[in-house]
This record gives sequence, C-alpha cells and structure tokens, in this order.
Amino acid sequence: MLLRPTLEQFEVHFATTHPDLPRRAGITEATILPDCNQDQPLNSLRCLLAAARLVFRLRPDVVISTGAAPGLFCVLMGRLTGARTLWIDSIANAEQLSLCGKLSRWMSTRCLTQWEHLADNDRPGYAGNLL
Repeated sequence: MLLRPTLEQFEVHFATTHPDLPRRAGITEATILPDCNQDQPLNSLRCLLAAARLVFRLRPDVVISTGAAPGLFCVLMGRLTGARTLWIDSIANAEQLSLCGKLSRWMSTRCLTQWEHLADNDRPGYAGNLL
C-alpha cells in the first residue's frame, strides 16, 4: 500500500492474501490469493495455480511484489509471460533476505532490498526503503 501513490498514474491490479484489504483501502481491482508458505505444500500449489490464472488472464507489462510466496509466484508467472518484474524484499527482513527474496534474485528482472547492508552487486540492489 505504500507504493500505491506512486502507481496511481498506471492501470493497477492488486493481489493480496488479506481478504479485507481491498475493501479497507478502497481498491476495486484486486484478487485474493490463497496464503501459503514453505511448510504448506498444498496451499502453495493452490496459490501457484491462482497466481498463474491471474497473470495469464491479465497479461501485465510489469509485476511488482513486496514479498512472500504468493508474490514470488506472481513474479515467476510474470516472467513466463514476458513481463518486467520487480521484487522488493520485505523491510521486516533486516538480517538477511527472505527465502523468497533469495529465489527472486534469479527470477525477477530487478531485485531490491530495503536494507543497504544486504545489497550485493545489484542482486539485490538497494534504492532506499519504503518507510
């Protein structure tokens, strides 16, 4: 949501795992993805399939994720459809990149960390934080 003002000039479709977030934020273009993590393989498969349906239906030019497995799946599907992708690792991961952040270094067009000391030769890069 911190990126929302920057994205207002574009046609944006949000994807989230929080069912009430779009309503609370006044967002009409949103999809709810199943939440998942590495300890939930069945939920992860459901989320991967939902992300694939979403990205293949919308065919976005750009996919931006601010973290977690559902976002990684959207980035992966975006790459498969030719979209440019941006991964911004969560500000909560101050000591090391998240597991999905580590994977996104190789999947995304551009990978950023919000902690300068975690930047490493542009993979991930550092361009400031969102807070």
